Amino acid sequence: MSTFDITKPSLPAVLAVTQRQISKRPFLEQIAEICQHQPQALLLREKDLPEESYLPLAKQVQSICMAHQVLFIPHTYWRVAQQLGCSVVHLPLPLLRLHHADLPKGMIIGTSVHSLAEAQEAVCLGAGYVTAGHIYPTACKQGVPARGLDFLREICQQTPLPVYAIGGIHQNSSQIPDILRCGAAGYCMMSDFMRI
Repeated sequence: MSTFDITKPSLPAVLAVTQRQISKRPFLEQIAEICQHQPQALLLREKDLPEESYLPLAKQVQSICMAHQVLFIPHTYWRVAQQLGCSVVHLPLPLLRLHHADLPKGMIIGTSVHSLAEAQEAVCLGAGYVTAGHIYPTACKQGVPARGLDFLREICQQTPLPVYAIGGIHQNSSQIPDILRCGAAGYCMMSDFMRI
């Protein structure tokens, strides 16, 4: 298992985020390809799947991540994370609000935030890290204006948690230094990883 601690990352920490629909290869082959590039963590974000379908996929993805020493992070389903012995789970903020009192002690909870108020709420609900976005224009949020670097800087300055930028971020671009200058612990990428 990876020794990477998402709450104490080495910079820049890169989190791969999945989306089956845009995978260049059959999905599990793509996961293996992503893991060969050694992101610090892989976030299995297939939130369109019901829990009973998500669990067997999560088991397969976890196995691939473990073989490559990449931290595996389930998304949405904290009981799946618990069943698989995961140390981290990522919950959308509405689910964190709903379940924060039920979550296993010692499990690191990440959540997505889109405002300073949400980031502050995440702290109060016991989150261990946040993803903040979307920072740049992205096809995933067509028609929704990007929040930009000033937003990211504010979240980083006003939140005691590690903050990971998300949304429209591409490897080997000038975006990465800009993100890190804002104080982010790292960044998330989906499209570049799903198409490598």
